Amino acid sequence: MKIKSQKDFFAGLMFVLVGIGFAWGATTYNVGNGARMGPGYFPLMLGILLAVLGLLVVFTSLVVETADGEPIGTIAWKPLILIISANLIFGVLLGGLPGIGLPAMGLIIAIYALVLVAGLAGPNPSLKLSLILATILAVGSYLAFIVGLKLQFQVWPTFITG
Repeated sequence: MKIKSQKDFFAGLMFVLVGIGFAWGATTYNVGNGARMGPGYFPLMLGILLAVLGLLVVFTSLVVETADGEPIGTIAWKPLILIISANLIFGVLLGGLPGIGLPAMGLIIAIYALVLVAGLAGPNPSLKLSLILATILAVGSYLAFIVGLKLQFQVWPTFITG
């Protein structure tokens, strides 16, 4: 059978693989049943739903005709690396790396670093817009997680708060 839309085919394939991975991982928890759901029930159902949707997308990519076959373009390496790096930097700054002596920098600094690095991935990076977005996200995160939900985690670096 001929692939009529490469983009849809590989997107559907990715959905199927991620869905199967989630469903498989959920089986290590107690699944339970519909009346008494265990901690693995929701991820199992979500994984199955994602895999079924992926199969539907794969099927349509094989059946529905497209004008040019919707080929997959080249991989945008710069944005890919910057977005993944931004998330890794966020995690490292939020929790620190005790193995190398890097202390946790807290939520606010981690958010600013995340937004500034991820902002470089766009076609026209703007420091001003990145700082505005980081401020809005930092204030919103503080209000939601610290004030609203009363979660207990480090907001500022220890050298500032003591």
